[in-house]
Amino acid sequence: MLRQLLIYPILILLLISCGKNTVSDKENQKLEIIHNNDVNIDEKVKKKVIIKKESDSIDTKNVVQFLTKYGNKNKETLVVLKTRLGNIKIKLYENTPLHRANFIFLSKIGYFDSTCFYRVVPDFVIQGGNSERIKTMRYRNKYRNYKMPAEFKTNRKHKYGALAAARDWKNNPHKKSNPFEFYIIQNRKGGHHLDGEHTVFGEVISGFSTIDKIVSLKTGNDEWPLNDVFMEVEVAR
Repeated sequence: MLRQLLIYPILILLLISCGKNTVSDKENQKLEIIHNNDVNIDEKVKKKVIIKKESDSIDTKNVVQFLTKYGNKNKETLVVLKTRLGNIKIKLYENTPLHRANFIFLSKIGYFDSTCFYRVVPDFVIQGGNSERIKTMRYRNKYRNYKMPAEFKTNRKHKYGALAAARDWKNNPHKKSNPFEFYIIQNRKGGHHLDGEHTVFGEVISGFSTIDKIVSLKTGNDEWPLNDVFMEVEVAR
């Protein structure tokens, strides 16, 4: 009888111990599964970050490599600038590949959609690609205000309707282009004093009346229209 009384507590302790181990094993399995899932999630996130970084990381150092690669994958040459005063259709030149690729790139990421025509000079130009919006500044800060090498070998001229890249004139001996800002020649005789000074990389093929409407707007002393003319740029396929 005494032996039986001693055995029962031992059996009970063994059963409790086994139960604890069983629960512990299951919990360990769950934790292992959760941990593995976390690893998989982390890997997916890392892959997304890497992909985004590779496709969206243009800067001063890799500008030529980035735009060359981007241009090979994005071969469009037609864009439409939509404004409240009408549309302007532009053909981008294939023999200015860096500037063409850059304009397509900024169009597709939506940069130009945050900008306006901020300078208009009658019988000369309308200039766009900038604004006072915070969104515009965020884009420019994100891409570090990189510069593009000039593409003068094509000998494109500043004829009526020519599309060209703005640039800094000071401390810029190689005449590198500002990637964000552009201008369109409104003077019917052209703007040939700028030939060889700025890269011409496209031309207007329709919408000349819209250009005339924009250039006729009243401006402040800084040549900025008193009523902003914002744009939306659509890449035509």
